[in-house]
Amino acid sequence: MQKYEHAFGKNDIRGIYNDDITEELFYNIATGYIKWIINQNKKDPKDLRISICMDARLHSPSLKDALINGLVENKVGHIEDLGLKPTPIGYYSEVAHNLDGAMIITASHNPKEYNGLKMTFNRQTLNEVQIKEVKELTFNNWKNLPEKLANYDYSTEILKEYIEEMKKNFGNIGHGIKVVVDSANATGGIVGPILYKELGCEVIELFSEPDGTFPNHHPNPSVLSTLKTLSKTVVENNADFGIAYDGDSDRIGIVDSQGNPLTGDKLLLIYAMDIIDKHPTVVSEVKCSQVLYDTINEAGGNAVMCKTGHGYIKDKMKETNAILGGEMSGHTFFKDRYYGFDDAIYAGCRMIEIVAKHKKINPNFKLESLLEPFTKVYTSDEVRFPCPNNLKKEVLEEMKNEVQSNPQIFGSPIKEIITLDGMRIVFKGGFALIRQSNTEPVFTLRFEANNEAECNKFKEVMTSQLDKIIKSKQ
Repeated sequence: MQKYEHAFGKNDIRGIYNDDITEELFYNIATGYIKWIINQNKKDPKDLRISICMDARLHSPSLKDALINGLVENKVGHIEDLGLKPTPIGYYSEVAHNLDGAMIITASHNPKEYNGLKMTFNRQTLNEVQIKEVKELTFNNWKNLPEKLANYDYSTEILKEYIEEMKKNFGNIGHGIKVVVDSANATGGIVGPILYKELGCEVIELFSEPDGTFPNHHPNPSVLSTLKTLSKTVVENNADFGIAYDGDSDRIGIVDSQGNPLTGDKLLLIYAMDIIDKHPTVVSEVKCSQVLYDTINEAGGNAVMCKTGHGYIKDKMKETNAILGGEMSGHTFFKDRYYGFDDAIYAGCRMIEIVAKHKKINPNFKLESLLEPFTKVYTSDEVRFPCPNNLKKEVLEEMKNEVQSNPQIFGSPIKEIITLDGMRIVFKGGFALIRQSNTEPVFTLRFEANNEAECNKFKEVMTSQLDKIIKSKQ
């Protein structure tokens, strides 16, 4: 059991298949999960209703079989096997089929040798504390994996329901829109292109066929190199824009009509400005451009900043009654006309709707014209600065002290210092950010300024100070 310890993370269970993730683990997690649910709602197992779905990885089917055997062993009364589906379809099944929870086998954007599990209960993904509780119940009730797993058939159809609901919500919005969709041979290809065609779009498909070896490129639209084929295809076909999904289709990537990738804060601004008159509060994270916050606030909205991480965003949305939230990574949460979970396929529908609305007014409309506020600043890529995990907290504190004792260090007046997640130093027209990575021995840095030279200066000051502080500790 000890070898499985570190597979249990803050947001899910994840690791390398056959090392951290095995059929034995999944068989036993079924027990931990069901016992945890019973502790929450006091239901008899025979009254529980649970769905399972999986991503395209080659080992997902055998992990699914182990999970189902574990659920049956725990006498779960109603099991729905949704098969190979995007993660948001797993979330959707809770709503559509009135379930207690969903178990989603996926390692999202990780390489092909990884796998994992996301768990939900009462329409919420389990948080860090809850995952620890499931872990304890799993290990305390451990059993050996049966030599031969039973072959259960709980196959359940759901895709038609999802597509019909989307058609009802959006109608024929895609008429006159040409979109390229790159599904990365992951899960999105079985839903997204089909749905967008049903909405009236002309769809050019890339890599729609699920293949867990990911033969064309890594399924992670946050990595710009994975968008090269999409960008090229958009430009060559004079498409309105391009859509990319990650490995389990809960994160969206967009490239504009010129093939330029849009960061998550740019996407969120487009979504926000579309609904701000009716729904002013929008939640995002500390890594986002100051342009996002300033533009929303100047338009009469209420831009709320929180820590990085989808759990923090969901909590802040609930606290502020926001119906839109998003991260730099492309996770976007709509409670406006939807259920509040992150669904890249649905986010694609909203972008199609926005572009179509503008094209009706101006047939020559280009998506990038909605990003004019971002042309006034220069923003760096995310910088990952190495630092041993045991030193990160101490180094960050010393960096904070350095800035506070020497406010002229960056050569620009400091308007504000925000410390809710690391340190975000706000200047007129820009910022410098340092925060601890939750998963790697690095600091995440990002910089924004009125021009490239000033941005590079912020970066140079921050990195040289960090280098000096870290060396003094080693």
